[in-house]
Amino acid sequence: MTTPSIRWGIIGCGNVTEVKSGPAFSKTPNSSLVAVMRRDGDKARDYAQRHGVARWYDDAAALIADPDVNAVYVATPPSTHKQYALMSIAAGKPVYVEKPMAMDAAECDAIIRAGREANVPVFVAYYRRRLPRFLKVRELIFDEQAIGTPRIVNSVLHEPHHPRYHDPANLPWHVRPEISGGGIFMDIGCHTLDILDWLFGPIVAASGQASNQLGAYPVEDTVAMSFAFGNGMLGTGLWQFGSYQHHDQIEVIGDRGRITFATFGDGPIRVENADGARELRINNPLHIQQPLVETIVAELTGQAGACPSTAVTGARTSWVMDQVLRDYRRQTGQAIGM
Repeated sequence: MTTPSIRWGIIGCGNVTEVKSGPAFSKTPNSSLVAVMRRDGDKARDYAQRHGVARWYDDAAALIADPDVNAVYVATPPSTHKQYALMSIAAGKPVYVEKPMAMDAAECDAIIRAGREANVPVFVAYYRRRLPRFLKVRELIFDEQAIGTPRIVNSVLHEPHHPRYHDPANLPWHVRPEISGGGIFMDIGCHTLDILDWLFGPIVAASGQASNQLGAYPVEDTVAMSFAFGNGMLGTGLWQFGSYQHHDQIEVIGDRGRITFATFGDGPIRVENADGARELRINNPLHIQQPLVETIVAELTGQAGACPSTAVTGARTSWVMDQVLRDYRRQTGQAIGM
């Protein structure tokens, strides 16, 4: 399935599309943004006017049916990812889905099956797989072998309780399980899990504990997990969203050194080995999803290469989160479908 140019339609032109993703569709060669949709028509029209987009809709089906749209970006909350992905696939239009890919792994599997049966490509917005700083991390570990053979990985993300979660009557969708499928761990912890999958291969076993210590919203605010990769590496992860201060670090320990870097932002990559310690700083691009969007467009237009973030890889991360949150969801009655 190739075409000379990709004409995108966005379903859900909210905050994430303002800078992170939306402009990338027009700034990528052989790609343009031709239509946007939001349930609030006034906001859709405003977005279209500000970004120079020809058409706007307040109905997703209408955007998908637009004959000028030949690829769809689903940027809504997870509760509608499956619905809109399946609609796009049924229309024969490749679909790029925001992370996490869906509410749980079962929904991801349904999207994968539909895409395969219709021969329609599905991509997921785990854009760190193409950011220059993570490409450098991969180069340091595997090409330069700066830490020897990787043996174990530890990831930590601690964040203070954000003011936007202080009002229980007006909680953002990220902590409303019927919309998000989980808490902040599911919303942003998935980025860490996906980048580890990309670096070291699929996580084949995972377990964890979760709790709600603050009681500020219905879902978990603390997660601890352990996991194993297919290559024998082991790992741990800790997420806490009511802590004293921000701390974001992935630590990979090898038999000849250690490398640390953050999932978010563009802080230093630090390498320690027998030669000493060194730090590298690599800035993220303004439109942070553009490097990944470029790989999608290249694949769809028949150029060399393929997008590294597919429905299959995205589903793996959802499966891991399901394993980690399984007991907590059962204990709290938040299992998907309950």
